[in-house]
Amino acid sequence: MRSLKFLLVLVLFCSLQMTSSAPLSVNVAVNCCMEFSKVKIPVKQVKSYSWTRSDCPRRAIVFQMISGREICVDPETTWASGHVAKVDQRTTSKTTTTTTVSTAKTQSPTV
Repeated sequence: MRSLKFLLVLVLFCSLQMTSSAPLSVNVAVNCCMEFSKVKIPVKQVKSYSWTRSDCPRRAIVFQMISGREICVDPETTWASGHVAKVDQRTTSKTTTTTTVSTAKTQSPTV
């Protein structure tokens, strides 16, 4: 009877151990792109972009759309690098404009 109880406890322990390690594999799948969009995205609809993590099975660019949707794109796609450059240029020009305006506001006129 003791051996049966011990076996039951051992099986429960092993089951608990296997289920506690499962979220790691699920977490990788959530943050990685499993498939890529085959449709060219209008650059006007792209708000920002990011790269997938290095431990993902496939490297990808994730475009964040104005609507909030995220679209995975193969970095080897011909238009993807152009979209990345345009988004970078857009964000750089906004930063420069904001800095120039705030500097102009802080300077007081000399009398």
